[in-house]
Amino acid sequence: MTLDLVEVAKLAVQAAEEKKAVRPVILDIQGLSVIADYFVIASGHSEKQVQSIATGVKDSLEEAGVHVRGVEGYDQGRWVLIDAGDVVIHIFHRDERDFYDLERLWGDAKTVGVQ
Repeated sequence: MTLDLVEVAKLAVQAAEEKKAVRPVILDIQGLSVIADYFVIASGHSEKQVQSIATGVKDSLEEAGVHVRGVEGYDQGRWVLIDAGDVVIHIFHRDERDFYDLERLWGDAKTVGVQ
């Protein structure tokens, strides 16, 4: 079974929520960027939680057959980026999420329901 991009994004959110991620959101950036079609953004309260969320998301995607192209920032646990092709997952430490505020930066993007 092949997941469509929204299903991949929702799977990432579900995996993040299982690790108690804070404020998960899916942004539809189709037509706004050539980087990806969807951003998933979530955060954790500590570096260890950010790493745990990232590991859970990566493992869930791979178990579902989604090719994870790369993971950046894992060792620092402040902003982990998981590249799943047209779905890019950003797992932030709460301080970095507030500072970079991707939701505002991509303010023209539509929000996709996470349930």
